[in-house]
Amino acid sequence: TEVKSIRQGKVNLRDGYALIRNGEAWLLNVHISPYESSGNFFNHDPRRTRRLLLHKKEIRKLIGKVEQEGLTLVPLKMYMKRGFVKVAIALAKGKKIHDKRETIKQRQDKREMARAMKRY
Repeated sequence: TEVKSIRQGKVNLRDGYALIRNGEAWLLNVHISPYESSGNFFNHDPRRTRRLLLHKKEIRKLIGKVEQEGLTLVPLKMYMKRGFVKVAIALAKGKKIHDKRETIKQRQDKREMARAMKRY
């Protein structure tokens, strides 16, 4: 039922990330909505942990980057290729606290400008 939901485009990658545990890659916190046509009996858990299939060489390369440089694996897109569901993952660096504050400040400034423009 997961593949059917993905085919319908009912996937949310927003809070998702990938981890490497015991030499295996896992996709966490990705929401795949339950398939509606099958009822509730055969449906899956929307936020379950899913195993990613990668070559050992790819996993070793990613382990080095994640552990040494402090990067995170983030899913960019999910697509179908010859009946298989593929996930494009990327290495990303998290924001620092001051970067987050700056982003929040910019967002608030945009809101205030929009309010001011609306008044006039």
